[in-house]
Amino acid sequence: MIGKLDDYLRFQETALSLRAQRQQLLASNIANADTPDYKARDIDFSSALQSALAPAGQAPSELAKTSAAHLDAPGTARPGGAPLLYRSVQQGSVDGNTVDMDTERNQFADNAIRYEASLTMISGQIKSLLAAIQG
Repeated sequence: MIGKLDDYLRFQETALSLRAQRQQLLASNIANADTPDYKARDIDFSSALQSALAPAGQAPSELAKTSAAHLDAPGTARPGGAPLLYRSVQQGSVDGNTVDMDTERNQFADNAIRYEASLTMISGQIKSLLAAIQG
């Protein structure tokens, strides 16, 4: 029974977690808008969600480590299994910073709206479960 509840809520829970991680990434881009040589980062949300929802052992392949002491390659923190990507430069700056504030604000607002939508959907799922339990 609990396993079925987990399966029922798993998609929205995973999407919420990835949205929260993406929001932090976008906030970091905005916070470093004036940092010289800072490169804006983002994730491909759909591939991250697919990787996170893939059953164990079916996630996209990655380099195998032969020891737990081996380090990950720098800059490859992987929310949901998707690699962090560098945002393409739309308007270069003299100091090497690639943060475009219009793009970052747009992506930040879009991600926040989608986060709220996921919250609304998971809240609706919980309400329907509660209604079913109470009869």
